[in-house]
Amino acid sequence: MSATTARSGGTGEPLETGPGGSAGPRPIGSFFEAMPFGRAHVLAALALFMAFVIESWEQLALVYVSGDLGDAFSIDTGRIGWVLSAVALGMIPGALVWGPVSDRIGRRAVCLWSLSAYGVIALASAFSPNFTVLLVTRVLSGLALAGIYTVTFPYFLELLPSRMRGRAAVYLSIGWPIGVLAAVGVTQLLADLGWHVVAIASALAGLWVFAIRAWVPESPYWLAAQNRHDDAAAVLRRLGVDVPDGTRFAVVAPERTGRPVELLRGRLLRITVLMLVVNFTFNWGYWGLQTWLPTLLQDKGLSMSASLGFVALSALFMIPGYVSASLLTGRFGRKKVFLPYVALAAISGIFFAYSSSMTELYLANFALAFFSLGAWGVWNTWNGEFFPTALRGTGYSWATAAQLVATSLAPSVVGLLLAQATGFSTTILFITAFLVVALLFAAPLPETEGRDLE
Repeated sequence: MSATTARSGGTGEPLETGPGGSAGPRPIGSFFEAMPFGRAHVLAALALFMAFVIESWEQLALVYVSGDLGDAFSIDTGRIGWVLSAVALGMIPGALVWGPVSDRIGRRAVCLWSLSAYGVIALASAFSPNFTVLLVTRVLSGLALAGIYTVTFPYFLELLPSRMRGRAAVYLSIGWPIGVLAAVGVTQLLADLGWHVVAIASALAGLWVFAIRAWVPESPYWLAAQNRHDDAAAVLRRLGVDVPDGTRFAVVAPERTGRPVELLRGRLLRITVLMLVVNFTFNWGYWGLQTWLPTLLQDKGLSMSASLGFVALSALFMIPGYVSASLLTGRFGRKKVFLPYVALAAISGIFFAYSSSMTELYLANFALAFFSLGAWGVWNTWNGEFFPTALRGTGYSWATAAQLVATSLAPSVVGLLLAQATGFSTTILFITAFLVVALLFAAPLPETEGRDLE
């Protein structure tokens, strides 16, 4: 006879026992403690890693062909800025919609529908006859892409052994610099053919949906929360866990599932406010610089080609930043790695602002890339561990929306500063100040290393 389904209220502890006073449902997190890391995890990691590469690529690809884009539509730098921000603008409402949807229909379904829709719309944008159509299709492609962008990290966290969540999820973040390198490389190869060819190449990434469909199972946390206990057990077995037949899992009360208002109640209110500020300011500190880095470097005397090479080298330095953060977070925890890395990124930004030689400029920017992206890898993991399963997609969607608001505003605001001849050092210091704010608001957040997901 099977046990009665429990309601844990988000604590992970069952409130009811099975018939006849039996042990009752078990917290699903307990099955992840001894889970081996096997082939199924490797395939899921590869599939979701490439999804993150695609996300990075899409947000940056047209940045490096913006000159051709302006010539093709006879638009000024202001309108070019709107095109470059359009995907992020579309992703803001998209994230707020897709996150709660993922809590209701599942992580896997959102990934599949989102990436498929993105591929179709991105392809249509490549054939835009005028600026208005291009802007609209770019916004719509962002709306579609927001689903997989929002779900990737919480989805991956819900598939990993507890002891490896921090390290493995940080490695997933390396998809970002790989996407940057791909954007720079493909731009160099295809730029002479026109911006629309680069846009077509972006759209073809939508075909990766078939790999996700084949290699990534639905989250067992989500399945258990939906009372689909047999399906959750089947996925756990696929992930290498021996789950007895008839096992029932303790789950969060379904009335909380995907309800944004729950993020503003009880203990979650403080966490939600802090994480929103950190997401906004941290992303501003990164994106405000990244978008205009080629232009800023040209102001320092580099050619466009040399500036793109500089960006590519910076992306390479992001990778050891991620690796170092991955090795440290499992040993010291999220907070003790994130806070020092953000502090060192801010110091590097100040050094970058006042670099007096090309050597200093390179060293400072490489240090900035190393520490800021190492911190991002930890944050992507930490950010996904604050909320219970029934609200994890919703909470991450709010975090994503805060990042995307910064992504949308930063290029325009920094562009305005540059247009007013504010100067290289002042502009960089303005951007770096946001890293300091992120540091201050992250300090009170709770440590999550070693804890089971709720």
